[in-house]
Amino acid sequence: MPDLRGTMKALLKDCSVSAVVAGFIATVISYAGPLVIIFQAAKAANMPHDVLSSWVWTISIGSGVLGILLSLRYRVPIVIAWSAPGSALLVTLLPGISLNQAIGAYLVANAIILLVGLSGAFDRIIGKLPAAISAAMLAGILFSFGIGLFVSVKDQPWLVLAMFITYLIFKRVLPRYAVLAVLVVGVLMTLASGELNSGALVIGLATPVWITPEFSWQVMLSIALPLVMVSLTGQFVPGMVVLRNDGYHTPASPLISSSALGSLLLAPFGCHGLNLAAITAAICTGRESHEDPGKRYVAGVSGGVFYLLLGVFGATLVSIFTAFPAALIAALAGLALLGAIGGALSSAMAVPKDREAALITFLVTASGMSLLGLSAAFWGLIFGIAAHFLLGLKKPKPSVAAHPPVASESEQPAR
Repeated sequence: MPDLRGTMKALLKDCSVSAVVAGFIATVISYAGPLVIIFQAAKAANMPHDVLSSWVWTISIGSGVLGILLSLRYRVPIVIAWSAPGSALLVTLLPGISLNQAIGAYLVANAIILLVGLSGAFDRIIGKLPAAISAAMLAGILFSFGIGLFVSVKDQPWLVLAMFITYLIFKRVLPRYAVLAVLVVGVLMTLASGELNSGALVIGLATPVWITPEFSWQVMLSIALPLVMVSLTGQFVPGMVVLRNDGYHTPASPLISSSALGSLLLAPFGCHGLNLAAITAAICTGRESHEDPGKRYVAGVSGGVFYLLLGVFGATLVSIFTAFPAALIAALAGLALLGAIGGALSSAMAVPKDREAALITFLVTASGMSLLGLSAAFWGLIFGIAAHFLLGLKKPKPSVAAHPPVASESEQPAR
C-alpha cells in the first residue's frame, strides 16, 4: 500500500520529541481530570468493576483510533476524547435508571449527532441556540463538582488543601500542568499517609462487555437530548475554536461524523460519547508542540497511541483509581473542572440581555430537580429557552385608537 508507506514515511520524517511529549501530556491530563468524573458516575450507579473497565476501554480505544486516523488524514493535531460534561451529567442520572436504558440513550444521542455531522447543519443548529443558554446549562451540570471540591475538605483536610494550594501555585507559574501537578501531589500525600487501599489493586487487561440497550422516551429526553446539547456546545464548539485559533481550518462535519460513528459502534460496550477535545487539544495545537504548524499533527498521533496503550490496561487503570481515597478523586475532579465552570459562567453572563434567562437555566440545571421523570439538564434547557424568548419579546406599542389625541384650546369648538 503505497499510500500507507508514504504516510508512515512522512510521519517518521516529521516526528519530534516535543510533539510526542505534547501528545503524552495531553493524554495524561485527560486521564487525570475527566476520567475521574467517569469513576464518580460509576460509583454513583454501583457499576460492576468489569463494566467500568469496559467503559474505560471503549473511550480509550475509540479516542486513540480516531485521533490517529483523523490526524493522519488531515495532517492536523486532532485530539479526540470522551465528553467530560456528558460524564458529569451521568453522575446524577445513572443512579435512577438501568445501565441498559443508559446504553439506549447513548445510541440515540450519537445517532442524532451523526445526522448533524452528515447534514452539515452544525453551524446552523448552534447558531439557533442562544450561546448564553447552552453555556449556563453546561455550568449547571458541572457546578456540583466545584462544590464537591470544598465539601471533601471535611473528610481529608490536609490532602485537599495541599492539592488546592498546588493548583493555585501552578496556575500562576505553569498553568498548563496545574492538573497534572495536583494529581502528583495527591498521589504522593496518599502514599505517604498510608491511605492507599493496596488490596483493591489488580493487574489485568480490559475486555469489552456487551450491554443490551433498552429504549425509553423518558430516558431519551433525560439523557439523550442533554448529551447531544453538551457534546455539540460544550465540546465540539470549543474544540473547533481551538483548531481555528491556531490556524487550522479543518471542516467540522467529518470530525463530528467520525466521532459520532465511533461512539455508535462502541456504545453497547459502555461508550457514552466521543468528541473533539478542547483544553488538552490546545497542548497539541500550540507552538510548544512544534514551531512548524504543519508538523504538529504528530502530537495528535502520539496522543492516540498513548490512549491505545492505556486503554488496553483499562482494568489496571480502574483499580488504581479505586484504591485512592474518595476525597482525592472529588478534589481532583473539582480542580480539573474549575476552568470549565468559570468559562461557562462567564459566557452565560456575558450578554446583559440574556443574563436573566441564563441565570434561570443555570439554577434549574444545578438544582438537580426532576419532573415527569426528566432530568434537571433537560428542564434547565426548557426553562431557559422559554425565558429567553418571553423576556425578549418586544412590548406592544400603545394603540392610537385607545388614546385619541386631545384637541388644543384653539381647536375646541366655540361655545
